[in-house]
Amino acid sequence: MGRAAAAGGGAGGARRWLRWLGLCFWAAGAAAARGTDNGEALPESIPSAPGTLPHFIEEPDDAYIIKSNPIALRCKARPAMQIFFKCNGEWVHQNEHVSEESLDESSGLKVREVFINVTRQQVEDFHGPEDYWCQCVAWSHLGTSKSRKASVRIAYLRKNFEQDPQGREVPIEGMIVLHCRPPEGVPAAEVEWLKNEEPIDSEQDENIDTRADHNLIIRQARLSDSGNYTCMAANIVAKRRSLSATVVVYVNGGWSSWTEWSACNVRCGRGWQKRSRTCTNPAPLNGGAFCEGMSVQKITCTSLCPVDGSWEVWSEWSVCSPECEHLRIRECTAPPPRNGGKFCEGLSQESENCTDGLCILGIENASDIALYSGLGAAVVAVAVLVIGVTLYRRSQSDYGVDVIDSSALTGNSLLLNSSMQPDLTVSRTYSGPICLQDPLDKELMTESSLFNPLSDIKVKVQSSFMVSLGVSERAEYHGKNHSGTFPHGNNRSFSTMHPRNKTPYIQNMSSLPTRTELRTTGVFGHLGGRLVMPNTGVSLLIPHGAIPEENSWEIYMSINQGEPSLQSDGSEVLLSPEVTCGPPDMIVTTPFALTIPHCADVSSEHWNIHLKKRTQQGKWEEVMSVEDESTSCYCLLDPFACHVLLDSFGTYALTGEPITDCAVKQLKVAVFGCMSCNSLDYNLRVYCVDNTPWAFQEVVSDERHQGGQLLEEPKLLHFKGNTFSLQISILDIPPFLWRIKPFTACQEVPFSRVWCSNRQPLHCAFSLERYTPTTTQLSCKICIRQLKGHEQILQVQTSILESERETITFFAQEDSTFPAQTGPKAFKIPYSIRQRICATFDTPNAKGKDWQMLAQKNSINRNLSYFATQSSPSAVILNLWEARHQHDGDLDSLACALEEIGRTHTKLSNITESQLDEADFNYSRQNGL
Repeated sequence: MGRAAAAGGGAGGARRWLRWLGLCFWAAGAAAARGTDNGEALPESIPSAPGTLPHFIEEPDDAYIIKSNPIALRCKARPAMQIFFKCNGEWVHQNEHVSEESLDESSGLKVREVFINVTRQQVEDFHGPEDYWCQCVAWSHLGTSKSRKASVRIAYLRKNFEQDPQGREVPIEGMIVLHCRPPEGVPAAEVEWLKNEEPIDSEQDENIDTRADHNLIIRQARLSDSGNYTCMAANIVAKRRSLSATVVVYVNGGWSSWTEWSACNVRCGRGWQKRSRTCTNPAPLNGGAFCEGMSVQKITCTSLCPVDGSWEVWSEWSVCSPECEHLRIRECTAPPPRNGGKFCEGLSQESENCTDGLCILGIENASDIALYSGLGAAVVAVAVLVIGVTLYRRSQSDYGVDVIDSSALTGNSLLLNSSMQPDLTVSRTYSGPICLQDPLDKELMTESSLFNPLSDIKVKVQSSFMVSLGVSERAEYHGKNHSGTFPHGNNRSFSTMHPRNKTPYIQNMSSLPTRTELRTTGVFGHLGGRLVMPNTGVSLLIPHGAIPEENSWEIYMSINQGEPSLQSDGSEVLLSPEVTCGPPDMIVTTPFALTIPHCADVSSEHWNIHLKKRTQQGKWEEVMSVEDESTSCYCLLDPFACHVLLDSFGTYALTGEPITDCAVKQLKVAVFGCMSCNSLDYNLRVYCVDNTPWAFQEVVSDERHQGGQLLEEPKLLHFKGNTFSLQISILDIPPFLWRIKPFTACQEVPFSRVWCSNRQPLHCAFSLERYTPTTTQLSCKICIRQLKGHEQILQVQTSILESERETITFFAQEDSTFPAQTGPKAFKIPYSIRQRICATFDTPNAKGKDWQMLAQKNSINRNLSYFATQSSPSAVILNLWEARHQHDGDLDSLACALEEIGRTHTKLSNITESQLDEADFNYSRQNGL
């Protein structure tokens, strides 16, 4: 190198320098040919000279060797004095390079392009940690540049498919899933589906999806989907065809409606009549099952034979009339004509002269005397009857006056003595509501039109004080006439209706519609109480003092079990059951608390939740949004229930409007199975219902009637409002012991059906079959997942023999024995302590330690203006606390909140049971109970 530098300057020196560079490249090529890269490697750069670094216009691409054909790698760079390939870290001999040189006219820079060939043998002989690779190194006056690494692989495609599609027989509108796993190959094979040798374009048919792991999915099978399906796999090497799978979409036959019954086949006597139907609704197609059952039904009939009428014998002749005639008659009753028979022919009466023609007509005065005598006798008889009736009415005056006005009964109750027989000759009239004490009477009155009597209705009571309705042994009256309510006295004993009195009334109620409500009732007075619907999460808290003193009312609560009357508009979703509490016209002096469970994953960012009420016209109107500020009512939304403070009874429900796709409904998923299995078939039933206790209770009740049992603890599934459907599949069926029947392994439910299905529970069934009767254990997994959403796995470990199966409890039996609790025992906070809290916090405080801080410490931070309008804000806050803590009764948390405020130092949880009983007893004694 020293000799080259000292050879001279100027143009001669430049020529010598280039000659030296060529020798260097030659030496590098020779070193590469010898297979060495140590000491004789090409220089990474050259001495500084005017110019730029090489820039690759084209870099080598990844390539596949097909069969035994070599592939060519090329690269192009400018300005480039020389380009060499380096493969797997070693230089390629210069003799294997083919280079071309040109001049870029726009820039005047030298462009060099180089090619090399890579053979199959070279790739196969290479054994390294990665694929065979090559890259270009280009030189210029300024230095060197390297291109990207291009990998070279041997392309191939195996002959046999890893999984061929299998034929299917699918009912119409069922789901079709054809699985295809293409042969192994490099590069990976692309898959295309053919139907009857014609390509399938899933973009043209939304019912077909070919994107999921090369499988073909037809969401709802149509008759046109029948055919032969082939999976085509292809890459740059070859194409492969799978075995053809025949899909048959069949239609099971369905019966048409029955025809009308034919006329009786005989005109007179015993015969038969028939009706028929055809298996054409729809007709079975493609091997579908024919309709089960009879196509013709016959019943016996009897046509009454016509009976012609016949005359009775003539009567005796009548007395001779003034006209000298007498009569005799006969009737067509021996027998009378029946069933279209002919009437008797001939005359029904005859007359003839009774004096043989010697008639005398001069006795008119005698007949007048007889007439007047008869009239006089009649007048005397009427007078005697009137006197007798008057004397009898006076003898009955000990029972009361004739008519009693309802205003005279204010504050009184009448004990009706059922043992006295009613006097049918005298009746008295009373107005006002009637309380029926028998439970059956309550039910009948609730369902009948008597439930909402008019204010001026009058009920007749017999003189023995027996209600003429015949359904109650006693009736109670209240001074105030509340339409639609049943008032009670505070200290009245309840009687039971005698069974003989029920029968006529039940017969009169036979036309009532079937009950569609889950219902509970209780009688509450001034002390208040709690009404609970067991196993539903629905409860009603009547605060102390809400009902005036010396009054008691029968309060009911029900859940609509039929189709929801609240029809959602647009994206609005029903989140809770429709709860009715009443009577609707009852007025309370303090707001009561209604607790309604819901299934929303509460978040103000994703949900806008409303409280709605049904009007008397049956329409639903919005009461308020749970985030609104209002003084008419108050809503406190907890994770699983909403506690509402209300002033009026009625029908209420919660609805939600999703704000974003992240809005979540909580679903409860559960799997049920048969109690025992007497055949080789076994069914698993999977339910997805809204996460409310009432909704799951309906499923449990239905399964009990079907002989089903819960096989695994239910789990929660968070279902997003992102419009993606729900998939339910069965996994890990034990091979050689069980097999799943075709077409039931995976089922998909559309989004809209899950999102809006708060009334009818979603139900999917999986049909299994065991190979031998000795198999008594079943182990599998049920996967319930929302596409692009949450997933839950139910692990089924059960015995199909009822005697060996473990029992899983459906519900915790709390509040199920006593749905109605009255008086102090219904409340968690003793009344004496409650009074002290209200007296303390209702008083304004300069330091702000008043009811507002009490609300804040109990996590009530919004809509405080509602409590400000109440006569005792603290009492309403404590009522809300009672509603929220009806199950845990967490007095420690309340005591801690009070201690933090610094207004009390007594821990409520340290109060003994005897102190509670003493406080309740003292309170009861003070109020005259």
